[in-house]
Amino acid sequence: MVTIFKYATREAIADIKQELEVRKTSKFILLFSMGSQFDHLIVQRLAKLGVYALVADPASVTADDVEKAAPAGIVLSGGPASVFDEPPPFDNAIFDLGIPTLGVCLGFQMWAKHVGVPVTPHEKREFGVHTFKKIGDDPLFEGISNETPVLETHGDSVEVSDKLMSLGSTDNCPVAGARYKHLWGVQFHPEVTDTVEGEKIYDNFLKICGITDRFPAHNVASAKIEGLKKVVAGKKVLIALSGGSDSSVVAYLLKEAGAKLKGVYIRGIDRPDDEAFVHTYFGTADWIDVEIADATKEFLKALKGKETMKEKRVAMRGIYKEKLEKEIKKFAADFIAQGTLYTDVRESGHGHATGARIAEIKVHHNVQLGFSVPEISPLEDQVKDSARSIGRNIGVPEDLLVRHPFPGPGLVVRIEGEVTAGSLKAARAIDGIYIEELRKANLYNSVWQAGATLTRSEHTESKGDGAGIGRVVALWAVWSVNGFTARFAQLPYDFLAKVSQRITNEVREVGAVVYRISDKPPATIEWG
Repeated sequence: MVTIFKYATREAIADIKQELEVRKTSKFILLFSMGSQFDHLIVQRLAKLGVYALVADPASVTADDVEKAAPAGIVLSGGPASVFDEPPPFDNAIFDLGIPTLGVCLGFQMWAKHVGVPVTPHEKREFGVHTFKKIGDDPLFEGISNETPVLETHGDSVEVSDKLMSLGSTDNCPVAGARYKHLWGVQFHPEVTDTVEGEKIYDNFLKICGITDRFPAHNVASAKIEGLKKVVAGKKVLIALSGGSDSSVVAYLLKEAGAKLKGVYIRGIDRPDDEAFVHTYFGTADWIDVEIADATKEFLKALKGKETMKEKRVAMRGIYKEKLEKEIKKFAADFIAQGTLYTDVRESGHGHATGARIAEIKVHHNVQLGFSVPEISPLEDQVKDSARSIGRNIGVPEDLLVRHPFPGPGLVVRIEGEVTAGSLKAARAIDGIYIEELRKANLYNSVWQAGATLTRSEHTESKGDGAGIGRVVALWAVWSVNGFTARFAQLPYDFLAKVSQRITNEVREVGAVVYRISDKPPATIEWG
């Protein structure tokens, strides 16, 4: 994880200088992580542009610390707090230092309030993609289209004020971009791919900061392999294999690093073709031993009586850890490895260890389990597509890389209410039909992720000559790049009709099928 700047100690300043020497550059950006799910994407955006972003703790860093560190520019990320009724921890004197500053969403609202501009809750909130309409000329938006798609997710907004130079608006947000002296702000998120020209906006800000000596691009995969070699070469490493892209990439990284590998696939709450992918791509490989650990009975026992998604996630975590601990002992492993992504860490309420509040969105099965041996998570600083890029660089088969993401808790989070042997069987059959038809219709690769949730809702059914009650299945599919944001996939109606017919005909428990059309935000991708 990125080192956090908390105080301008002699050691911290020396570390910054060393980082700059490694990158052969003299300037950096100080990023105040205010708790947004997207703040790591800012780091990645800036790194792609050849600029080092040092993450700072808003709860401890003072204006004096910033002056001593001497960044070329400052970025404040978004976050779950509200300047209206829950001001986040921050030394506002930092805004008065004269250093070029870009506030994103919450960060914009923070400096606006500091300079005396009203920030208020709006009745018309904005979640999802909106059209940003540029006003006038400013270096921040140089070369940006007059109208461009941007991703917004906010309830509070900066009001129109004589103190601000308005730079752009959206339909529900009159001040979607603005400037006050050396302070720039945007109400949207330039770091996400839904903001089509976001990278250009950050590049413009770096030019405003006078950063011209960008560090050379480096091979992330090679750097990770070299780092892993120092730790695992010749050592026994147990890896939790799922048949998906993340754990597959980690397995190949460890292979290149010279680890002695054993892969464990845990059966029980998986979808129909997961195990088949593990057998096909790892079962006969001479560089890894694979074992299938059946935990169906244990999962069902632990899940008995559990109703909420969080209860089920926690129960599932316990069995997941128990199974892996048994395999650690059997293999006498020195380390355990997982395909944990930054998305998992962040949504679990962890990530950059700053004093800002980070919302826990969901409990992930693979985060902070506390194994008996050291844990290796080479991808915990990556999101889905950057992890896939690493995989392509080191020869991971494309069929593994393009598989849809599947939650670690598996079908547990695609079944509302208690998980029973019957509901588990039905959910697996439903998933199998949906994915099979997506592949047949050549739609599988056009969506980022698709799934089916067996809801607890019931629907009157008329199968045959009788009537009865069946459960409602909610199908969903999304377009995304990294999982931080997503838009619902507009699948053809004739395709949805075919899937609905198959599910209601072939799965006795189902009485009706619906399709979810919510984006992320405001919804999450998985149901729970």
